[in-house]
Amino acid sequence: MKNHILCCDWGTSSFRLRIIDLCDQQIAGEVLSGEGIASTFNGWQAGAGENGMVRSRFFRNYLKKQIDILSGRLSFNLDGITIVISGMASSSIGMEEIPYGDLPYATDGSLAGVRHFEAFDDFPHEIMLISGVKSELDVMRGEETQLVGLVNLAELSSLKNKDAIFIFPGTHSKHMYVKENQMVDFQTFMTGEVFNIMTTYSILKDSVENSAGAVFNDREIKAFQSGVRQSAVSNILNGLFKVRTNQLFDKMTKKENAFYLSGLLIGNELRYLREKKKWELVLCSGNNLYELYRLGMEELDLTDKTTTVSAALIDKATVAGQIKIFQNQTLKLNNTNS
Repeated sequence: MKNHILCCDWGTSSFRLRIIDLCDQQIAGEVLSGEGIASTFNGWQAGAGENGMVRSRFFRNYLKKQIDILSGRLSFNLDGITIVISGMASSSIGMEEIPYGDLPYATDGSLAGVRHFEAFDDFPHEIMLISGVKSELDVMRGEETQLVGLVNLAELSSLKNKDAIFIFPGTHSKHMYVKENQMVDFQTFMTGEVFNIMTTYSILKDSVENSAGAVFNDREIKAFQSGVRQSAVSNILNGLFKVRTNQLFDKMTKKENAFYLSGLLIGNELRYLREKKKWELVLCSGNNLYELYRLGMEELDLTDKTTTVSAALIDKATVAGQIKIFQNQTLKLNNTNS
């Protein structure tokens, strides 16, 4: 398959491999797996590592299995096609640790940290492994590639040359500051992880009932909004205990209380953005968190300055970023060899 690349988004807890047509950037096929970097690393430690297998080879073996699955589905031989990998594969528990790139980070992907791996007889694919980015106080791996893709999508051309904060909700939410086509700073918020810890391990676990999904009723919306408002008037540590008393005093059902807790945490994450009056806001949220963050933005009077990116565009952005970085690296190599 000429004019194709394999794009791999390998996160801590998930794996996604796609074959992409470079002419139109369309996905020709994909495989998904829950075998993320963490479980793959644990598998290597548990057996192969003790038996002397090099970690990078163990990871390549897993890649080969997934490529073979994809090849079988498409009835095409994929040998010789370059693989571009972003996410946690370049971390200390990944295929090979690559040093973080530094700020400022060009949003055209030209300054991305990349390590190249040659093909082998039993693994006929060159690998381009993309590193993350660090500031003086923070790190990320994967979101920077999504950012490169997003700002280069035609659908978001109106954001070009604007000062904007790109907000990526998640277990560890990222707020990325883009100025003059460079990411100049970013911050990580442990919003999702704190929510999971509070509802699973803390005293609050008996005060909430966490229901998955993006559909909720009016009372749950009001509970969420109440949590956002509470984030403005109480210290977060004190605010968290109010989740306990909400249930003790029968102020909310356990489901409503979970939304209150979510509002408290999301409100705490977003509230400082009210002070960023000169910055555009770009909410980049998938389906599972979009509605809550939209409500949070609304409650904080941030809606008028916020551009919302659809889940479909965010999904498209990962591949677009990988392709952009691949093209930059290919151009650099061609210039070096000419």
